Amino acid sequence: MSTRPYTWDQLRRLALARQFPSVRGRGAAAVVDCVRRIGPMQTQTARAAFLGLAARLPGVTHATITQAYESRALVRGSSIRGTVHTSTPEQHVWLGRATRVGLRALWARLLQLQKTSLGQVWAGIEEFATPSWRDRDELTGHLYAWLAQHEGRSPEQLATTVGRSLSFTHGGLVRQPLSGGWEGQGKPGYRWVGAVLAEADVPGAERLAELRASEHEVAMAAVVLLHVRSHGPASRHDIAWWSGVGLRDVDAALARLGEAIESRPGPDGRDYWDVVDGGPRPAGDVGTTLLPEFDALLCGYDPKARERFVTPDHHAALWNQQNGLLRAPLLHEGRIAGWWRIEGSGPKRRLGVTSFAGMSVPSTEDLEGALAAANAAMGWQITEVGVSR
Repeated sequence: MSTRPYTWDQLRRLALARQFPSVRGRGAAAVVDCVRRIGPMQTQTARAAFLGLAARLPGVTHATITQAYESRALVRGSSIRGTVHTSTPEQHVWLGRATRVGLRALWARLLQLQKTSLGQVWAGIEEFATPSWRDRDELTGHLYAWLAQHEGRSPEQLATTVGRSLSFTHGGLVRQPLSGGWEGQGKPGYRWVGAVLAEADVPGAERLAELRASEHEVAMAAVVLLHVRSHGPASRHDIAWWSGVGLRDVDAALARLGEAIESRPGPDGRDYWDVVDGGPRPAGDVGTTLLPEFDALLCGYDPKARERFVTPDHHAALWNQQNGLLRAPLLHEGRIAGWWRIEGSGPKRRLGVTSFAGMSVPSTEDLEGALAAANAAMGWQITEVGVSR
């Protein structure tokens, strides 16, 4: 093992290799294999899974990604940091465990339980969301009624925006659109993940039940290993930010993983962890791609340490910290070189690309593959392209 510090460029090349794996085929099995390798995809913007997979599996179609969702080979649910992620069922189980740890303090502060426990509250939500899909109003109403029955009161904090979202952001639930397609922002329904997977006859359902019941230390080690395998090398701060779990739990998990992982200094003075058995060979350039909002090339890492792909100034231009919105990044020549947007409605659209000052501007030829991939995954017909600084 080298003890020389990583450079940002070395970290960039290693992360690119992990996030753009070589996957055979473009069917539903390939889609699932890709997510298994790159890790859960942040998808509070529903189209993000389609665009993120299009960037990594050029040619994959909208119908194929939808099939992976409909078969429950992929699931979508609110989890780490209270955000929506698309993942394999096994990944979702680990994210759900991390969510119970990372958001426990928020739940405790808002509910102010005196007679019951958070575990009982979560079990009540899951029981209510077992027989059928529930919408947000139904879940919120259930939580109010449950607290009134078991606590004798409903805390005032539930009237806040965050309070009203508690029930349907519980990590034990998965969601599906009640109207429109999986790529749209239609009204979602929520159900307990165990019921959904049992009905779908997902292979390994018994194994998933064992994972849900695993000890805290085992679960946290699995969460950390999931991140390192998908995004590594990663610092403890990267892992903590991504998972929403505190540094103490991250450190305990790193220690538990023992000889399966190793560390090496980074360019910012932090230690960066990777699996001992290594990963794919470093990649310098994976082509010009249209990444979705909140893509893992940014959101897999601590905001203060994203220089492997973007400068601090360019990062500030992408991420509006006031409202939490993130522009859709443009990946060009192995770095995030700007952002893009789709204009218009209906099938025919216009693509607008904005390049950062000082970065290489993609040509029309550079963008051809990215356009074809986005069209196939989203059902668009991009008929016009505009590139500016």
